[in-house]
Amino acid sequence: MTPTRYLHGFGNEFESEALPGALPIGQNSPQRCPYGLYAEQLSGSAFTAPRHLSRRSWLYRIRPSVLHIREPKPISQPLWKTAPCRHVSAPFGQLRWSASAVAGDAGSLIEGMRTIVTAGDCGLRIGMAAHLYLAARSMEDDYFYDADGELLIVPQLGELRIFTEFGLIDCVPGEICVIPRGVKFRVELSAGASRGYVCENYGAPFTLPYRGVIGANGLANPRDFFAPTAAFEDKEKPCRFTIKSGGAFYRCEIDHSPLDVVAWHGNYAPYKYDLRKFCPIGALRFDHPDPSIFTVLTSPSDEAGVGNVDVAIFPPRWQVAEHSFRPPWYHLNIMSEFMGLIYGRYDAKPSGFEPGGMSLHNAMLPHGPDAEAFARASREELVPAKIDDGLAFMFESRLPFYPTAFALSLDTLQKDYADCWSGLRRQFTGEGP
Repeated sequence: MTPTRYLHGFGNEFESEALPGALPIGQNSPQRCPYGLYAEQLSGSAFTAPRHLSRRSWLYRIRPSVLHIREPKPISQPLWKTAPCRHVSAPFGQLRWSASAVAGDAGSLIEGMRTIVTAGDCGLRIGMAAHLYLAARSMEDDYFYDADGELLIVPQLGELRIFTEFGLIDCVPGEICVIPRGVKFRVELSAGASRGYVCENYGAPFTLPYRGVIGANGLANPRDFFAPTAAFEDKEKPCRFTIKSGGAFYRCEIDHSPLDVVAWHGNYAPYKYDLRKFCPIGALRFDHPDPSIFTVLTSPSDEAGVGNVDVAIFPPRWQVAEHSFRPPWYHLNIMSEFMGLIYGRYDAKPSGFEPGGMSLHNAMLPHGPDAEAFARASREELVPAKIDDGLAFMFESRLPFYPTAFALSLDTLQKDYADCWSGLRRQFTGEGP
């Protein structure tokens, strides 16, 4: 297996070449590029965006991308839905699913994409969709890019080797990988079948959250994000190339690999991050802090301080708060929350929320610890204790999530989810403290 090498940093101006001298020096588009390559710019922002928001990369490739879109034919991908998608009457209330098995005929990661919820409007570039992927085979001569949004991939079972235009990324459970809008890729399964989650972000590209009074350190550090070094496929054989645009899917038959970028430079590139390198911030004396302190990435909206999509995690960490109810408190909030469990257990739901499972709590729907977690947390001795047996994540949006017909038809949907709170009995005594 080809070893993977990475460039360190988030949003940096990188440069990388797979052949010596392939990267032009001094100008982006010379009259003749080295090695007979073609210069092509990939823009992830408007040309006139402020410099600190400008995202673009120059690619030096064997063939330009105009040769990749050849006689596109519409194809059906019926279980991958795009917002707005409100064709189903969903039950009102909290929802939770157990893990879904990966069938032997599940297909590739792209073929195995199953939309669970959507929010917003892809055409207006707001909102997102949360997908479950079930993959049983590698994409050998199949390639894909998403023109509707960037893809944040969260493996939960099995390892992925992601071949992108920019180079190779290996991604295992406990890591995430972000493929920007318009970047071509294929995925190999490095260790058999794979299952995981995908956030398809229609809005502004993910960036690091504003840390405010936290200061320069803590949460996700920029140096822990890795972009790939240049690597290319010089493959001359029949290949299939699929594009998602406007919620529709198109397939082209081409005679070569589209992953033929020999050199590149810029700040619009795929990247990965190891969630276990996240530096949690917490309460050192009392009270359970807001979950926003666990934000890894955010897609900003036009409303200051309110995310189009926030990606948060609940990693291993120390609990030291005294005279406090340590798990998350019962709450209703303006944001909608889609959660998944990568491994271990979630401290607020020790039973019923399993690795590979999912839950949905829409805006202003009450939720919080189940009866078992409440009883334990109310009685336990409040000595320093470490939560080190689980890793959960949350996609949070200011927009409401709409479950799909597929999600509501799953036999893993827990019809009795709300019963996890039925053991919360009246404790009111009428007496003072």
